[in-house]
Amino acid sequence: MAETPFALQVRDEDRVTLEAWTRSPSMSAGAALRARIVLASEAGEGTSELARRLGISRPTVIAWRERYRGGGLAALADAPRSGRPKTVDEAAILARTLEPPPAALGVTHWSSRLLAAELRVGDATIARAWRRYGLQPWRCESFKFSTDPQLAAKVRDVIGLYLDPPRKAVVLCVDEKSQIQALDRTAPILPLRPGLPERATHDYVRHGTTTLFAALEVATGRVTDACYAQHRHEEFLAFLKKVARAYPRRQLHVVVDNYATHKHPDVEMWLAKHPRVTLHFTPTSGSWLNLVEVFFSIITRQAIRRGSFASVKDLIEAIRRFIDGWNDRCHPFVWTKAPEEILCRAQPSKRTSDAGH
Repeated sequence: MAETPFALQVRDEDRVTLEAWTRSPSMSAGAALRARIVLASEAGEGTSELARRLGISRPTVIAWRERYRGGGLAALADAPRSGRPKTVDEAAILARTLEPPPAALGVTHWSSRLLAAELRVGDATIARAWRRYGLQPWRCESFKFSTDPQLAAKVRDVIGLYLDPPRKAVVLCVDEKSQIQALDRTAPILPLRPGLPERATHDYVRHGTTTLFAALEVATGRVTDACYAQHRHEEFLAFLKKVARAYPRRQLHVVVDNYATHKHPDVEMWLAKHPRVTLHFTPTSGSWLNLVEVFFSIITRQAIRRGSFASVKDLIEAIRRFIDGWNDRCHPFVWTKAPEEILCRAQPSKRTSDAGH
């Protein structure tokens, strides 16, 4: 005997919602399945036929049909599941993570597996707790507080040049990138291919070094450069003269760091004879205030680190090609932070806790 269709009464407003569930790409597969069961039951489709069409069991069809009959749409939600309640003590995980590992382990920081073995939980549990609270024991950042007694004055002086340069004057950032190695890979570099990055051998042959002197014009981003075999005060003075010739009859304000060659008596004597050139020194341990460091980072990433150079001459030619191209497409280097924003973070705080007393 054929199975008698089982009709289910569905309210009009529920039918609209259930049809939306079956069409929504963001709805869970379980909710969409329950909506199809209820809608098909309203249409009079039999239990066995519906179970066969949807690829589920007859008890499943019957259960969800009766759930809707007894409680409407709210009854189609997942009921609380039985099982052992959560027993993970995340507070203990966080507290132990913030403590150093036992000396017997011989490690400097926790890994998820080491801490899991210590607390006798799964390493996935440790990893989830770390993700939840933003703990990353494997990371370490460095910092350095300047001990320069003239820190505030130097910061205001240098940043003042960036934010409010003197009228009709040129602000230049000068520094040396020393000991750039001419490294020649032991095999040709394999070029980029679809699905494969560029590849180079990990070993190389050293062919000597050079020192790049660069003067970055803050207002335009243009770079004046020179490469020397050494970076003594003689080379710095020669480069300073080259920069002065590149900007004739202009007042030059030159930002440099506290390297001893920048304060050599010969340099000071030349500056006394050329008052249009003024040196401004960054604080001790504050050479990052010098914007030419940004340019050194760019040229390292884009022209030096991945190169292969058979000689120092090849290295120097590659540097000069990059700088020529850079000067064709250069742009101003814009400083945005006021001196007070730098000073509040460049000095150690005297507070020892976050307590408000």
